[in-house]
This record gives sequence, C-alpha cells and structure tokens, in this order.
Amino acid sequence: MNLPFSCHRPLPDTEFQLNVPILDYLDKRLIFVTGKGGVGKSTVAIAMGIRAALEGKRTIVVEVASTENTSRIFRQEDVGYKEVEVANDLWAISIDPDDSMREYVLLQLKVRAMRDLLFKSRMFTYLADATPGLKELVTIGKIWELAQPNRKIKHGRRYDLVIVDSPATGHGISFLQTPRTFANIARVGPMHTQSRALENMITDHELTGSVIVSLPEEMPVNETADLEAELTGDIDVSVDRVIMNALYPDRFSKTDMAALRKLADSEDRELRAVYRGALTQSRRSAAQQEQLERLRGMVSSPITTLPFIFEPELTLKAARSLAEGLS
Repeated sequence: MNLPFSCHRPLPDTEFQLNVPILDYLDKRLIFVTGKGGVGKSTVAIAMGIRAALEGKRTIVVEVASTENTSRIFRQEDVGYKEVEVANDLWAISIDPDDSMREYVLLQLKVRAMRDLLFKSRMFTYLADATPGLKELVTIGKIWELAQPNRKIKHGRRYDLVIVDSPATGHGISFLQTPRTFANIARVGPMHTQSRALENMITDHELTGSVIVSLPEEMPVNETADLEAELTGDIDVSVDRVIMNALYPDRFSKTDMAALRKLADSEDRELRAVYRGALTQSRRSAAQQEQLERLRGMVSSPITTLPFIFEPELTLKAARSLAEGLS
C-alpha cells in the first residue's frame, strides 16, 4: 500500500523543502506537548514530528500513555518499547515504565547474575510498584536518554529533536515535577545525582521547551492560562508556544449571511436546512474567535492556530496538512 508519507520515502511533494518559515521552537532538543485531556495533544505532537522531519531534523515522537496514536496514523504495527522508523527522519516509541525500569537496572548493574536475581525478586517488584513517582522517574529517565547526543544504550541513534506526548494537565504537572521531588527526598547518592540531572534537563530553557495545546472553549482556555503559570512559575519550564486547536473556519461574511437569511422562510426544507447549517457554523466560529481573543489576553506565550479537521479520525494526509499549518 502506497502511503503519502511512509517509511524509507521522501515526504510528499517536498524533497525536504518547505515554502513556510522554519519554526524556531523546534530548534530545541526536547519538547513536552501538554494540555487538558481531549484537546488534541497527541495529534499536535504527531504534526510537530512531521513538521520537524520536513525541516530535515531527525525526530522521535515519544508516547508515554501507551495510546499508540502514531502507529495508527502511520498504519504500522504497534510501536511499543522500540524505536520504529515511521517515515524519513521520523521515529516513534511508546514508553512502558516497566521496560524503562528494566533498562535502567541493566545500565546500573554490570554483573548479569545480579541483574537476573534482582528482576526475579518479589521484594524488588513490590518496592518498585509501591514507590510513588518511581515509574514516572524512570520514564523521564528514558526520555533524557533519548535526548542525549551520546546515547547510553548500545547502537542508540542520535536525534535532533525528541517530542513527548505528555500526560494531560494534572498528571502532566506532577510528571514534570518528579525529578525535583526525588532529588529533594534523596539528598545524597546516585538517585539524588540522577534526579538532579533530569531536573536540570527539564529546566534548561535552551535545551528543553514545552507546547500547550488548547481548544477554543471556556474551560480549556482557563486551564491553559493556569498551566502556563504553573509550568513557568512552579517548575521553571519554558513555554514556547500555545496552540489553539480545532478552530472552525470563518466561511461567511455579513453579505453572505444576509443572502442566506432569505432561505430561512423558504418552503423548501433542504434550503432551510442550508441556512440553519450556515447560521450554526457562523455562530460557532464567532464564539471560538471570542475564546481565542480571551486566550491572547491571558497568556504571554506566542499562539498558533490550527483548523478543525472534518474527518471521523485523523488521517496521514490531514496530519501533514496540520504540520504545514503550524506556522
């Protein structure tokens, strides 16, 4: 099956050239994409990955919730805990905390017999499951490892950009705070040192940034403003962009609506339905623009808008269109 954007082929109609500006916030090595649940966070993360690949950056999109959105859009088998190339210059991985824990232990313990003994220990499994935040910590540790110029794992490829489809707002905040929490608890020793290294990575504004995804609705706009304040104030994470997702097009001018209004009294049911449909969309578009203006007054980060996709599910063609629209 020939795909418009598939593995081992150039991106469609580009030859790695775009007729749009290069996005400066994609020049960082690590970007966390976050936002309220249901705002299209995963869609935006994938679109950003496609855009970065179009700009010639070796990019990996990291999923941490085992949703496998990337594999579905690219019509691949489940990606899982392996780095899978889904297109030229674009890879994907779905991080499982248990696999991250195993990999971490393998890197720490050089004696194979000790590693095998530890993995078979019920006490180790119990402590790992019972320690709050430990799975989040090893997940961030894996993200850190992916972003390193010199990878820790054998034959690990070097990426120019790591894009993380982060947990939704509430869990996302605690997720990013995990390294600081562990560093404060373990004041000395390897755990403190490694946790501090992860925190330094997250708060390095030249290396790491974040993108908040919102919807043109009252609650998501309010939560986006709160999230920006928490990320920049409480965690010291750079917020490089807010993306207002799923905006309806403004199709009708006042002149158009005046002409369509004549259909309201038509005896033809289909013509009346045309008017009502146009009126509904026009009102919704106007309401969304009001929320966009509210957002502009509530956040300090630059805002990019993306259109609503009128399809039952996101296709590769639509994702590519969103990638080009990120300008």
